Amino acid sequence: MPESVTFTADGITLAGNLTVAGSSNPAVVLTGPFTGVKEQVVAVYAERLAERGITTLAFDHRGFGESGGRRAHEDSQGKLSDLRAAVSLLTQYTDRIGVVGVCLGGGYALKAAATDPRLRAAVGIAGAYNSPIRFSAGNPAGYRQAITSFIDRYDEELPAVAPDGGEAAMGGDEPYAYYGTKRGTAANWENRVTYGSLHSLMTLDALGAAPVLGDTPLLIVHGRTDDYCSPELAQAAHDEASGPKELLWLDAGQHIDLYDVEPYVTQAADAAARFLHQHL
Repeated sequence: MPESVTFTADGITLAGNLTVAGSSNPAVVLTGPFTGVKEQVVAVYAERLAERGITTLAFDHRGFGESGGRRAHEDSQGKLSDLRAAVSLLTQYTDRIGVVGVCLGGGYALKAAATDPRLRAAVGIAGAYNSPIRFSAGNPAGYRQAITSFIDRYDEELPAVAPDGGEAAMGGDEPYAYYGTKRGTAANWENRVTYGSLHSLMTLDALGAAPVLGDTPLLIVHGRTDDYCSPELAQAAHDEASGPKELLWLDAGQHIDLYDVEPYVTQAADAAARFLHQHL
Protein backbone atom coordinates (compact mmCIF):
# COMPACT_ATOMS: atom_id res chain seq x y z
CA MET A 1 0.00 0.00 0.00
CA PRO A 2 1.24 3.52 -0.70
CA GLU A 3 2.60 5.55 2.20
CA SER A 4 1.74 9.24 2.43
CA VAL A 5 4.89 11.37 2.42
CA THR A 6 5.75 15.05 2.33
CA PHE A 7 8.90 16.77 1.11
CA THR A 8 9.86 20.29 0.15
CA ALA A 9 10.98 22.11 -2.97
CA ASP A 10 11.91 25.80 -2.79
CA GLY A 11 10.32 25.91 0.66
CA ILE A 12 6.99 24.58 -0.69
CA THR A 13 5.57 21.45 0.92
CA LEU A 14 4.67 18.74 -1.58
CA ALA A 15 2.44 15.74 -0.85
CA GLY A 16 3.06 12.33 -2.34
CA ASN A 17 2.30 8.63 -2.21
CA LEU A 18 5.33 6.36 -1.94
CA THR A 19 5.29 2.61 -2.53
CA VAL A 20 8.58 0.89 -1.70
CA ALA A 21 8.99 -2.30 -3.68
CA GLY A 22 12.17 -3.43 -1.89
CA SER A 23 15.70 -2.33 -1.12
CA SER A 24 17.15 -3.99 -4.22
CA ASN A 25 14.57 -2.57 -6.63
CA PRO A 26 14.82 0.47 -8.90
CA ALA A 27 12.61 3.50 -8.30
CA VAL A 28 10.73 6.06 -10.38
CA VAL A 29 9.12 9.40 -9.80
CA LEU A 30 5.91 9.94 -11.76
CA THR A 31 4.59 13.19 -13.21
CA GLY A 32 1.25 13.44 -14.93
CA PRO A 33 -1.20 15.42 -17.02
CA PHE A 34 -1.89 19.15 -16.96
CA THR A 35 -3.88 19.98 -13.77
CA GLY A 36 -3.72 16.31 -12.72
CA VAL A 37 -3.36 15.14 -9.12
CA LYS A 38 -1.72 12.08 -7.64
CA GLU A 39 -4.98 10.15 -7.25
CA GLN A 40 -5.68 10.20 -11.00
CA VAL A 41 -3.52 9.00 -13.89
CA VAL A 42 -0.20 8.76 -12.05
CA ALA A 43 -1.86 6.58 -9.40
CA VAL A 44 -2.82 4.07 -12.10
CA TYR A 45 0.73 3.79 -13.38
CA ALA A 46 2.30 3.90 -9.92
CA GLU A 47 0.23 0.89 -8.90
CA ARG A 48 1.07 -1.04 -12.07
CA LEU A 49 4.80 -0.33 -11.82
CA ALA A 50 4.90 -1.21 -8.12
CA GLU A 51 3.27 -4.54 -8.96
CA ARG A 52 6.14 -5.03 -11.41
CA GLY A 53 8.83 -4.56 -8.78
CA ILE A 54 9.56 -0.83 -8.99
CA THR A 55 9.45 1.65 -6.11
CA THR A 56 7.15 4.51 -7.08
CA LEU A 57 6.59 8.08 -5.97
CA ALA A 58 3.45 9.82 -7.26
CA PHE A 59 2.98 13.34 -5.96
CA ASP A 60 1.08 16.59 -6.40
CA HIS A 61 3.10 19.31 -8.07
CA ARG A 62 3.08 22.75 -6.47
CA GLY A 63 -0.23 24.53 -6.86
CA PHE A 64 -2.28 21.37 -7.24
CA GLY A 65 -3.89 18.73 -5.06
CA GLU A 66 -2.61 18.59 -1.50
CA SER A 67 0.66 20.39 -2.20
CA GLY A 68 1.38 24.01 -1.36
CA GLY A 69 2.16 26.86 -3.69
CA ARG A 70 0.15 29.20 -5.86
CA ARG A 71 -3.16 27.48 -6.58
CA ALA A 72 -4.14 26.22 -10.02
CA HIS A 73 -1.02 27.63 -11.66
CA GLU A 74 1.31 25.73 -13.99
CA ASP A 75 4.88 26.72 -13.14
CA SER A 76 7.28 25.04 -15.57
CA GLN A 77 10.51 25.77 -13.75
CA GLY A 78 8.81 25.09 -10.43
CA LYS A 79 7.68 21.66 -11.60
CA LEU A 80 11.24 20.78 -12.59
CA SER A 81 12.35 21.84 -9.12
CA ASP A 82 9.60 19.62 -7.68
CA LEU A 83 10.97 16.69 -9.65
CA ARG A 84 14.52 17.31 -8.43
CA ALA A 85 13.23 17.30 -4.85
CA ALA A 86 11.35 14.06 -5.52
CA VAL A 87 14.53 12.47 -6.84
CA SER A 88 16.34 13.56 -3.69
CA LEU A 89 13.70 11.77 -1.61
CA LEU A 90 14.12 8.59 -3.66
CA THR A 91 17.90 8.62 -3.19
CA GLN A 92 17.19 7.52 0.39
CA TYR A 93 16.16 4.17 -1.11
CA THR A 94 18.33 3.67 -4.20
CA ASP A 95 20.46 5.43 -6.80
CA ARG A 96 18.74 3.46 -9.57
CA ILE A 97 16.15 6.14 -10.29
CA GLY A 98 14.10 6.93 -13.39
CA VAL A 99 11.21 9.20 -14.30
CA VAL A 100 7.87 8.29 -15.89
CA GLY A 101 5.68 11.02 -17.34
CA VAL A 102 2.17 10.76 -18.74
CA CYS A 103 0.62 13.39 -21.05
CA LEU A 104 2.20 16.76 -20.16
CA GLY A 105 4.34 14.81 -17.72
CA GLY A 106 6.03 13.14 -20.69
CA GLY A 107 7.55 16.47 -21.66
CA TYR A 108 8.59 17.16 -18.08
CA ALA A 109 10.12 13.69 -17.83
CA LEU A 110 12.25 14.49 -20.87
CA LYS A 111 13.38 17.84 -19.46
CA ALA A 112 13.98 16.44 -15.99
CA ALA A 113 16.15 13.62 -17.31
CA ALA A 114 18.11 16.07 -19.46
CA THR A 115 18.80 18.41 -16.54
CA ASP A 116 19.22 16.00 -13.59
CA PRO A 117 21.85 13.29 -14.23
CA ARG A 118 20.64 11.39 -11.17
CA LEU A 119 17.77 10.25 -13.39
CA ARG A 120 19.16 7.26 -15.21
CA ALA A 121 16.19 6.49 -17.49
CA ALA A 122 13.10 8.28 -18.77
CA VAL A 123 9.72 7.06 -20.00
CA GLY A 124 7.06 9.17 -21.70
CA ILE A 125 3.52 7.77 -22.09
CA ALA A 126 1.12 9.66 -24.38
CA GLY A 127 3.54 12.53 -23.83
CA ALA A 128 3.26 16.21 -24.75
CA TYR A 129 6.66 17.14 -26.18
CA ASN A 130 5.94 20.83 -26.48
CA SER A 131 8.05 22.90 -28.85
CA PRO A 132 7.65 26.67 -29.27
CA ILE A 133 9.58 26.43 -32.54
CA ARG A 134 7.09 23.96 -33.95
CA PHE A 135 4.08 25.66 -32.39
CA SER A 136 5.01 28.91 -34.12
CA ALA A 137 6.07 27.43 -37.44
CA GLY A 138 4.16 28.98 -40.31
CA ASN A 139 2.46 31.60 -38.14
CA PRO A 140 4.90 33.26 -35.73
CA ALA A 141 2.67 36.33 -35.47
CA GLY A 142 -0.28 34.20 -34.39
CA TYR A 143 1.86 32.40 -31.83
CA ARG A 144 3.07 35.67 -30.35
CA GLN A 145 -0.46 37.05 -30.28
CA ALA A 146 -1.60 33.98 -28.36
CA ILE A 147 1.09 34.18 -25.70
CA THR A 148 0.50 37.93 -25.40
CA SER A 149 -3.18 37.27 -24.67
CA PHE A 150 -2.19 34.85 -21.90
CA ILE A 151 0.15 37.41 -20.35
CA ASP A 152 -2.59 40.05 -20.46
CA ARG A 153 -4.84 37.81 -18.35
CA TYR A 154 -2.04 36.01 -16.50
CA ASP A 155 -3.62 35.88 -13.04
CA GLU A 156 -7.19 35.29 -14.20
CA GLU A 157 -8.60 31.78 -14.16
CA LEU A 158 -10.68 29.68 -16.53
CA PRO A 159 -12.12 26.17 -16.25
CA ALA A 160 -9.71 23.33 -16.94
CA VAL A 161 -12.48 21.48 -18.83
CA ALA A 162 -16.04 22.32 -19.86
CA PRO A 163 -18.95 20.46 -21.48
CA ASP A 164 -20.52 21.18 -24.86
CA GLY A 165 -17.62 23.11 -26.32
CA GLY A 166 -17.44 25.67 -23.51
CA GLU A 167 -14.35 27.77 -22.96
CA ALA A 168 -11.69 25.78 -21.13
CA ALA A 169 -7.95 25.37 -20.92
CA MET A 170 -8.38 21.83 -22.24
CA GLY A 171 -11.19 22.34 -24.70
CA GLY A 172 -13.29 19.67 -26.34
CA ASP A 173 -15.28 16.59 -25.41
CA GLU A 174 -12.34 14.27 -24.78
CA PRO A 175 -10.77 16.04 -21.78
CA TYR A 176 -14.23 16.57 -20.30
CA ALA A 177 -14.95 12.84 -20.71
CA TYR A 178 -12.15 12.16 -18.24
CA TYR A 179 -11.96 15.14 -15.87
CA GLY A 180 -15.60 16.20 -16.01
CA THR A 181 -17.11 12.82 -15.16
CA LYS A 182 -16.77 10.22 -12.42
CA ARG A 183 -14.08 8.58 -14.54
CA GLY A 184 -11.52 11.14 -13.34
CA THR A 185 -13.05 11.98 -9.97
CA ALA A 186 -10.51 12.90 -7.31
CA ALA A 187 -11.27 14.78 -4.12
CA ASN A 188 -8.35 17.18 -4.51
CA TRP A 189 -8.71 17.98 -8.22
CA GLU A 190 -10.05 21.45 -9.03
CA ASN A 191 -11.62 22.49 -12.33
CA ARG A 192 -9.70 25.73 -12.68
CA VAL A 193 -6.36 26.98 -13.94
CA THR A 194 -4.72 30.35 -14.63
CA TYR A 195 -4.24 31.90 -18.05
CA GLY A 196 -0.62 32.16 -17.01
CA SER A 197 -0.57 28.37 -17.07
CA LEU A 198 -1.36 28.48 -20.79
CA HIS A 199 1.57 30.83 -21.32
CA SER A 200 3.73 28.31 -19.47
CA LEU A 201 2.54 25.48 -21.71
CA MET A 202 3.01 27.38 -24.94
CA THR A 203 6.55 28.46 -24.06
CA LEU A 204 7.77 25.17 -22.57
CA ASP A 205 10.47 23.63 -24.77
CA ALA A 206 10.31 19.96 -23.89
CA LEU A 207 11.34 18.71 -27.33
CA GLY A 208 14.57 20.70 -27.15
CA ALA A 209 15.70 18.55 -24.22
CA ALA A 210 15.89 15.38 -26.33
CA PRO A 211 19.29 16.05 -27.94
CA VAL A 212 20.90 16.77 -24.55
CA LEU A 213 19.84 13.56 -22.82
CA GLY A 214 23.36 12.25 -23.33
CA ASP A 215 23.40 8.50 -22.85
CA THR A 216 20.22 8.48 -20.72
CA PRO A 217 17.88 5.79 -22.10
CA LEU A 218 14.48 6.98 -23.33
CA LEU A 219 11.29 5.02 -23.96
CA ILE A 220 8.35 6.69 -25.66
CA VAL A 221 4.95 4.98 -25.66
CA HIS A 222 2.31 6.76 -27.71
CA GLY A 223 -1.04 6.19 -29.35
CA ARG A 224 -1.11 6.18 -33.13
CA THR A 225 -4.18 8.43 -32.91
CA ASP A 226 -3.90 11.32 -30.47
CA ASP A 227 -5.64 14.66 -30.96
CA TYR A 228 -4.14 16.26 -27.85
CA CYS A 229 -0.50 15.17 -27.70
CA SER A 230 0.98 15.06 -31.18
CA PRO A 231 2.27 11.70 -32.46
CA GLU A 232 4.55 13.71 -34.77
CA LEU A 233 6.21 15.36 -31.75
CA ALA A 234 6.50 11.97 -30.04
CA GLN A 235 8.32 10.69 -33.11
CA ALA A 236 10.53 13.77 -33.12
CA ALA A 237 11.40 13.34 -29.43
CA HIS A 238 12.49 9.78 -30.13
CA ASP A 239 14.43 10.71 -33.24
CA GLU A 240 16.27 13.59 -31.58
CA ALA A 241 17.23 11.72 -28.41
CA SER A 242 20.94 11.04 -28.28
CA GLY A 243 21.16 7.85 -26.22
CA PRO A 244 19.56 4.39 -26.17
CA LYS A 245 15.94 4.76 -27.18
CA GLU A 246 12.77 2.88 -28.00
CA LEU A 247 9.43 3.92 -29.46
CA LEU A 248 6.26 1.85 -28.97
CA TRP A 249 3.10 2.74 -30.87
CA LEU A 250 -0.23 1.61 -29.44
CA ASP A 251 -3.46 1.34 -31.42
CA ALA A 252 -5.42 3.59 -29.07
CA GLY A 253 -8.21 5.66 -30.56
CA GLN A 254 -7.98 8.57 -28.09
CA HIS A 255 -5.35 10.29 -26.00
CA ILE A 256 -7.18 9.50 -22.76
CA ASP A 257 -7.24 5.78 -23.59
CA LEU A 258 -3.74 5.65 -22.12
CA TYR A 259 -5.06 7.12 -18.86
CA ASP A 260 -7.24 4.21 -17.79
CA VAL A 261 -8.42 2.04 -20.70
CA GLU A 262 -7.35 -1.55 -21.33
CA PRO A 263 -5.42 -3.07 -22.96
CA TYR A 264 -3.46 0.16 -23.44
CA VAL A 265 -2.58 0.83 -19.81
CA THR A 266 -1.26 -2.70 -19.33
CA GLN A 267 0.67 -2.52 -22.59
CA ALA A 268 2.25 0.78 -21.55
CA ALA A 269 3.01 -0.39 -18.01
CA ASP A 270 4.54 -3.66 -19.23
CA ALA A 271 6.78 -1.80 -21.69
CA ALA A 272 7.80 0.76 -19.07
CA ALA A 273 8.60 -1.88 -16.43
CA ARG A 274 10.65 -3.96 -18.86
CA PHE A 275 12.58 -0.88 -20.01
CA LEU A 276 13.21 0.38 -16.49
CA HIS A 277 14.41 -2.98 -15.18
CA GLN A 278 16.70 -3.24 -18.19
CA HIS A 279 18.30 0.16 -17.78
CA LEU A 280 18.20 0.87 -14.04
